Amino acid sequence: MSEDKMMQVVTFGLGNEKFAVSVSLVREILDYRDPFHIPNAPAWLLGLTDVRGQGVPTIDFRARLGLTPAEPGSATRLLVLDVMTDKRTLPLALVVDRVFDVTAFGVGEIEAAPDIGVRWPSDYIEGVVRRDDGFVVLVDVARIFSEADQDLLPAVAAAA
Repeated sequence: MSEDKMMQVVTFGLGNEKFAVSVSLVREILDYRDPFHIPNAPAWLLGLTDVRGQGVPTIDFRARLGLTPAEPGSATRLLVLDVMTDKRTLPLALVVDRVFDVTAFGVGEIEAAPDIGVRWPSDYIEGVVRRDDGFVVLVDVARIFSEADQDLLPAVAAAA
């Protein structure tokens, strides 16, 4: 890939960590609202959020990455994504502490995912980008959810 090629991303924070996802996955960014709770769901699946008439599975992204839980605050947002998996496109609402901005990284700036020194499994990481204030972790959202999860999420949404 050319050094000149750019990747547009939405950057967001979980605690002191800064993450990014490709802007092509982002449907919209909403203010946080409590989702409709689903009994017996995994701890990371908070429930369903009504997004323009569609029940969208709402994920506690902190819990899914194994980070310390946090109560939603005034900056908490729902990052509504259309995630491509092997089987289908999954609409997901990720609960994030805050959304920073839409920015672009040069493809040449993206470094390989580190194998050690991070608190979440590195196979979820598409790469990292160095910034003056630290690293931005590019998340491969589709890889965070197992095949069983990918079957569970549409079933949950369909039951709404």
